[in-house]
Parts: sequence; C-alpha cells; structure tokens
Amino acid sequence: MADSVILDPVDLEILRLLQNDARTTYRDLAAQVGVAASTCLDRVARLRRSGVILGHVLRLDPARLGRGLQALLSVQVRPHRRELVGPFVERIRALPEARTVFHLTGPDDYLVLVAVRDMTDLQRLVLDEFTSQREVARVETRLIFQQWECGPLLPPGAPQVPASAGGAADSMDNLGGAAL
Repeated sequence: MADSVILDPVDLEILRLLQNDARTTYRDLAAQVGVAASTCLDRVARLRRSGVILGHVLRLDPARLGRGLQALLSVQVRPHRRELVGPFVERIRALPEARTVFHLTGPDDYLVLVAVRDMTDLQRLVLDEFTSQREVARVETRLIFQQWECGPLLPPGAPQVPASAGGAADSMDNLGGAAL
C-alpha cells in the first residue's frame, strides 16, 4: 500500500479544483487558490512526482465506440501463485476489451470490467481469452445494465483557500478525469 502524502490546504484546494475541471489554466487555478501561477505550477508538479496525481485520462463512451455491452468477469486462477499473477494480469490488461482489473480477496481472484460489441463478442472473449488459459479455473459473467459515476474523492465542500490574483499564465495539461 502506498504511503500517504502530507497535503496542506492549498494542495487540497488545487486537487479539488483540478478533479472537477482538469483543463483549468495555471493562471485561473492560481487565482482561485491565492498563489502565483509559478507556485501553482510547482505544486502541481510536486503532486505528480509524489504520485498524488496519477495521470492524464480521456474518458470515452464505450457504447459510442461500438462496445455497448459491458460485463464484470469474476475470475478464479488456480494455482494462485505469484509467478502466475504477473503474466495473467499483463495478458488481461493487453486485451482491448478490458477496462479495469481488480485483484481480490475471497473466492474469486480477479474482477475484470470488459466492454464488448455484443453477446457473441463477450462469449468469444470469455472462451478464447479467459477459459482457454490453463491457470483459469472458473469465470463467472455478470452483465452491467447501467453504471453511475460516484462523487469526487475530495468533495466540493472541502475547505477553500482565499483567492487572490495570480501571476503569469501557464496552460494546464489536460488531466481530464485524473485519478487521485
């Protein structure tokens, strides 16, 4: 498990603002948190280096890309040994249909979110990419009827830092949907 990073109120406000609009310019972000744009740039860079800001994400609608059927695959791997875990996860992550892979406790070892064209495509994926693997003991499939995004990690009501005019304008990288 990753170590926590100590964040001051300005860092928390920067994160709260970015998670709600990751396309904010450094000038606007700095003005909202009450620091110079260069200070804001330095803080965002430090948050990236420390792993608080994980990356840049562009979210796509699977249905509009011809993958309107989503499912959760519960996968049991036997034997569940370290030397099988790495290659199994990398093989699954390389599948274009795989959206997210979770390593679990309990009777199932993995939960895999997949997006496919239709039931035929899902059947092909399960049979050709999962159950055909020697270490896969069982796959249980659950179709997703509907999905909702949950609220931000830092709620909108987080403590706000008084705003003041910022410094030079620096354009913010597009961090759309950056996981925190």
